[in-house]
Amino acid sequence: MAPILRALRRQFLSSSFSSSETFIRCLQQSPVCLEKPGVTYVSLFQIRSYISELRRSAFEGNILRLIRNDIQYELERSPPQQPVTEFGSYIVEERPGERWILLRRKFGGNEDIKIEATMFDGSGPGKNSGEDIQLHITLILSISKDAGESFLEFVCSAWPDSVEIEKVYMRGHDQMHAQTYMGPKFEDLDDKLQDMLYEFLDERGINDELAVFLYMRKKDRMEYMRWLTNIKTFIEKKVK
Repeated sequence: MAPILRALRRQFLSSSFSSSETFIRCLQQSPVCLEKPGVTYVSLFQIRSYISELRRSAFEGNILRLIRNDIQYELERSPPQQPVTEFGSYIVEERPGERWILLRRKFGGNEDIKIEATMFDGSGPGKNSGEDIQLHITLILSISKDAGESFLEFVCSAWPDSVEIEKVYMRGHDQMHAQTYMGPKFEDLDDKLQDMLYEFLDERGINDELAVFLYMRKKDRMEYMRWLTNIKTFIEKKVK
């Protein structure tokens, strides 16, 4: 691009045109009128391409500057976490690029337990005074026995220090139909039955400690950092 700039400078210094508008207008009307011995001229197309390239580079530069600032802010606010592969008896799959963390384990010799935990997907009022809100994580727990055709599933809410059951139902391998009975609201069950179901989950490691672990993983932040880095890498790639 440097030869183009030098050619442009020579044109403005050596030509008899009084302004850049006259120069470009003459290029549009009759490029031949600019011909002079020993002078190299560039076309109007080259000028416009060069200006377009400058604008694009400046625009992408601003995007990269903002992304790098965000990345630096996040790193200073909280150092990156190391990958975790286990929590208690569970095998943890971080599943980079997805909205879910997956946990699996065996229990009692014949049970397969799978927990899918979302990123933060909502919020609610804080339990303690001075807390404005607390973030929410949805858990879907699937328990099968002896590779059977049916699953016992729980839909739970994970808060900073607790797990709350929202729904309990049975389903098969196939997707549930709209008419499938999903059971009553959990809060409408007998209090003793509610307590027993919480004990049922606690025996399988689905309890307040799990909620704390999921909060500490900060899945949403990890995915946000990955998103920023991927966009930065893409924009930084040079056109071949």
